[in-house]
Amino acid sequence: MDRLQSLEVFIAVAEAESFAGGARAMGLSAPSATRGVNALEDRLGARLFTRTTRRVRLTDVGQAYLEDARHVLAQLQAADDAATGAALTPVGQLRITCSTEFGRIYVAPILTDFLDTYPGVSADVLLVDRIVNVVEEGFDVAVRIGPLPASGLSAVRVGQVRRIVCAAPEYLRKHGIPNTPADLGAHQIVAAAPVSATAEWRFGDTAQTSVRVTPRLKVSSVAAAIDIARQGWGLVRVLSYQVGPDLEDGSLHEVLQDHAPEPLPIHLVHVEGRRAPAKVRAFIDFARDRLRSHKVLR
Repeated sequence: MDRLQSLEVFIAVAEAESFAGGARAMGLSAPSATRGVNALEDRLGARLFTRTTRRVRLTDVGQAYLEDARHVLAQLQAADDAATGAALTPVGQLRITCSTEFGRIYVAPILTDFLDTYPGVSADVLLVDRIVNVVEEGFDVAVRIGPLPASGLSAVRVGQVRRIVCAAPEYLRKHGIPNTPADLGAHQIVAAAPVSATAEWRFGDTAQTSVRVTPRLKVSSVAAAIDIARQGWGLVRVLSYQVGPDLEDGSLHEVLQDHAPEPLPIHLVHVEGRRAPAKVRAFIDFARDRLRSHKVLR
């Protein structure tokens, strides 16, 4: 097994957390994958994995080496793409990550149209409500909602959303409209994780006003929380894009608008900057224009 294949096997085993799983991903036998990683460790003089009978885990050295190995293979792929013309023509697999609801409502329709436009591209999308490390986990593009920390990644702003509190008209008729954040203590609250899992809701232009709420109901699904509010059970705090159609057709009414916190920016984050592969540059351009056209994201 040559050095390049050893790197590919190492990455596959690390991602699968299993020699057997990594071997299957590479189309190899488990003993071949084990020999490849062993040879790599012998050459480096360092242990990359801690092995148990059930799974394998990266050591600290292995975790650092994984990021470097992915970067090396990405650079090699970029060189191959440039030589074959793929640097100019979008081809290959595009890996994207974004939050569950935003991905369902906005990214999925954009992505299917993008794939129809570029037949040489395939896509793998991770919809998850956590911050994914784009570099370490091998993603090309991430949709980020909220302020961005300092990093070496490139970012394109495509819109903004607001945290809002809303309820069905029937609920507000029955229980009254809260006029200040302090009034929330007298209302039924449904908490939608991860949007409002915290017991403190912040309000105001600088988000300095905070109110401790006691939800009577907590659900792990934002869509389920919105459904419950839509049926007139209580107040819910969500991101504005998640209830755009409901606000337009009157199914839900926003309250406490005068106390709303600052909007949260939306960015498309990607690696490599201008040297990104054509598939990444093409998707950024395609998604940027489509997302900016949505009224609810302005």
